[in-house]
Amino acid sequence: MNTQSKITVLAMVALSFAFSGKVTAQMMKEKTVMVGGAPMYPSKNIIENAVNSKDHKTLVAAVKAAGLVETLEGKGPFTVLAPTDAAFSKLPKGTVETLVKPENKAMLTGILTYHVLPGRHSAKEIWAAVKAGNGKSMMKTVQGEELTFWTKGKDLYIKDAKGNSAKVTIADVNQSNGVIHVIDTVLMP
Repeated sequence: MNTQSKITVLAMVALSFAFSGKVTAQMMKEKTVMVGGAPMYPSKNIIENAVNSKDHKTLVAAVKAAGLVETLEGKGPFTVLAPTDAAFSKLPKGTVETLVKPENKAMLTGILTYHVLPGRHSAKEIWAAVKAGNGKSMMKTVQGEELTFWTKGKDLYIKDAKGNSAKVTIADVNQSNGVIHVIDTVLMP
């Protein structure tokens, strides 16, 4: 390899390190939250982050089956109450497999949009609403029905229309188009 070629290769390697270092430095400046073993970057949208969480594979597959990817990549803002894979495993055997079938898309969409609130609602705002509501706060979902938020000790809970309760296990996972609160139970309208 002649001197000119070596200099060109060296320059390309240096530029590559400089560029990757700049991107890494930018991402390091962001206040990330670890979810499912992956950092969630506030500069990425809900879908861009969710696909990296090892704890949300079922939710991501359901969102794809319902055709909601484009919506959750959109401007928003949205507050997503994101059930983990363990939450989905609490459902009766065969439920998830039945819901992701094309003929059940409307039912799946209804369940998933029941986990989405219009707007960006931090845990602090929800706590304040619960306090102002003397121990509970009702919030309307994108699906159209309401969820009841309540607290116990230092924990935030959500009650669905069926009377099931979900605990927020990771709050305030900020996204470019909203916020995610990880929950331990699938909510049912």
